[in-house]
Amino acid sequence: MTARARHIGIVAVSAEGAALCYRTICVEGAAILGRHAHPPVTMHTIPLSDYMRFIEAGDWDEVGRLMGSSARILVEAGVELIVCPDNTVHEAYDRACATVDVPWLHIAEEVAREAEARGYGRLGILGTRYLMEGPVYPSRLGRLGIACEIPALEDRERIDAVIMDELVYGRFTEESRRGFADIIARLGERGCDAVVLGCTEIPLLVGPEDSPLPVLDSTRLLARAALREATVDLPRGAPV
Repeated sequence: MTARARHIGIVAVSAEGAALCYRTICVEGAAILGRHAHPPVTMHTIPLSDYMRFIEAGDWDEVGRLMGSSARILVEAGVELIVCPDNTVHEAYDRACATVDVPWLHIAEEVAREAEARGYGRLGILGTRYLMEGPVYPSRLGRLGIACEIPALEDRERIDAVIMDELVYGRFTEESRRGFADIIARLGERGCDAVVLGCTEIPLLVGPEDSPLPVLDSTRLLARAALREATVDLPRGAPV
């Protein structure tokens, strides 16, 4: 039987971050599998408004239920590997994983592995206020002995507003880019040696050239991990 790339499923939450993850898989897949090639990809999304109703209420069981409902649709479509390019909802990761019998990569674990490989010891975490103030990154980074910091309250409120009022709608302004750079610089003053772009839209606003600290792009790291797992048994340049 001819080896083939595994079918990747994307549980999408916000459109811009999910689109970046999808594009990364498709574009960077060609470097692994050959011209115009990438693993099969299927994506399913429930409206962000449905997620936000439960996130704002702190009802992570319901968030996990929504993720799981998307995952089941993907499994019915034949996916063999699942990713969710949304950091915040990973607080419900364990609940969602329990709904399907398919491997599901964890976005913060992929970021933590990369941080460890680069030798970083203290990371600044940027994302929604739920992500920055929640357990997703401390739990995964702590397992590897990596410390983390979050911005001051005023900066957290500014970041959250930019994400929810601008980035998820595809608005990327120079004012917000400069604001993020200032916040990252303050994290550097507190001893951080790198910063996690822990909302999957932030890499569309802030690139390595915009940041006073090295960046860990959670969206692309997750997409690359999916590519790695989907093609692990294939020779480079093999057809899908």
